[in-house]
Amino acid sequence: MTTPDPTTGARLAPLVLVGRDERVRVEFPLALAPMAGISDRPFRQLCRDQGAGLVINEMLSSKPELSGSRKSEQRRLRPDDPEPRAVQLLGNEPGDLAQAARRAYADGAQIIDLNFGCPAKKVCRRAAGSALMAEPDTIARLLDAAVNAVPCPVTLKMRTGPDDGHRNAPQIAALAENAGIAMVSIHGRTRAQKYTGEAEYDTIAQVVAERGIPVLANGDIDSIDGAFDALAATGAQGLMIGRAAFGRPWLFAQLRAAFENRPVPAEPSAFEILGFVRTQFENIYSHYGNMMGVRIARKHWGWYSSRLPIEEGMRKAFNRLETVESQRRWLDRREADLKSVSREHPEPADSH
Repeated sequence: MTTPDPTTGARLAPLVLVGRDERVRVEFPLALAPMAGISDRPFRQLCRDQGAGLVINEMLSSKPELSGSRKSEQRRLRPDDPEPRAVQLLGNEPGDLAQAARRAYADGAQIIDLNFGCPAKKVCRRAAGSALMAEPDTIARLLDAAVNAVPCPVTLKMRTGPDDGHRNAPQIAALAENAGIAMVSIHGRTRAQKYTGEAEYDTIAQVVAERGIPVLANGDIDSIDGAFDALAATGAQGLMIGRAAFGRPWLFAQLRAAFENRPVPAEPSAFEILGFVRTQFENIYSHYGNMMGVRIARKHWGWYSSRLPIEEGMRKAFNRLETVESQRRWLDRREADLKSVSREHPEPADSH
């Protein structure tokens, strides 16, 4: 166990997000980023259990013709989702976005988050996601439509700008505050950068200095030192964790302990990692059904298995399994292998 420096602990305070008629309290502003195909219900619940104070549902398209698709139905919020229930919407038509916001609110959403940050080609080709960073007038109309559609807080996630020559997040943040947006989350990269290079925090710091609404900093936060560095560099009121949580949900427990000036849990053992795998995979099977669940589990196994003492060939063998039962048996065998190795090479006794 690691003990954090008491002079740096407890630097995240609860936030109250103010909507048109409702307020939502986020007890601990350490958030799991909304990520398509990743932050589904099983992963959100696991990260929430590990200490994330806010877990945002993966993005839903606001296009009416997609509202009843299988993917949209699987992504819809349910009453048993962890509170505060937050859902992210993607779109570029004010009317569609307002309708989608009302639909999400009716499903139980307590926070509506707007996606102006996704750099994926298939999203930007539709003039949505981070492509909208180059269209502040369109963003202004979308913000007004969403805020006026629902009584709950509306937030947004964006990047620092379209490219290095146009870091216009401060301008977008001003539009957001004027429209009644309750909070902004900023990934410290431009649309053009996608996920390359290093995150840049100066633009986030400028937004924090100029605006009166809470700001979450996002980008390259993958350790306790990195989290404290991001806070120190930006002055943000909270943090958002994205790719660093892939196959590593316990990062939230470690970060929260550090911020609350408690002993920080050590990195989990191989047995403990398999415990995380089993918990998430069983929830995946339950949420998606057996056929799709097997495929979704393979994706997450790739991230988890890189942290396990398993040969590359064995890791790849998992991806050839076709049924839930075969995946369960495979994990049983890996656990038995780890136990056998542990018996043959026991930990040395503590000499102190």
